[in-house]
Amino acid sequence: MERPAMASDSARIVRSLAGVYNANGTLAGEIRYFLGKRFGTAHCALCDITHGLVSEKADWRACTTALTIPFQTYHLNDQPEAVSEAAEGRAPVVLAECEEGWVVLLEPEHLEACNKDVETFTQVMQTRLGLLGLTLP
Repeated sequence: MERPAMASDSARIVRSLAGVYNANGTLAGEIRYFLGKRFGTAHCALCDITHGLVSEKADWRACTTALTIPFQTYHLNDQPEAVSEAAEGRAPVVLAECEEGWVVLLEPEHLEACNKDVETFTQVMQTRLGLLGLTLP
């Protein structure tokens, strides 16, 4: 007798995560973003989640260290082609790499809803993983 399908039977395993900041990683891009943020002309919800005033947040480091898979972040100008294609011009965004390729996990509005908070980011990410039928190893 065949057993009924469970939700986890159809879940896709995430191999890695990638975040794309809404900023360029060049020196000029970093300066432009820093000044733009201070004057209200530049914004990146993922940057607000991962970084404080000048450096990466300790709770962000703890979050990514606790993951069982890599979480790499990129800027607009240094993201790999496959990540860029999956993001389809959206930024900031978080993508999940599965067997079939990259899928969008968190859209800009999901990141904005985190309100700069790493713990909220983790909760939103877990919710979205479930909704998309994705699971971390």
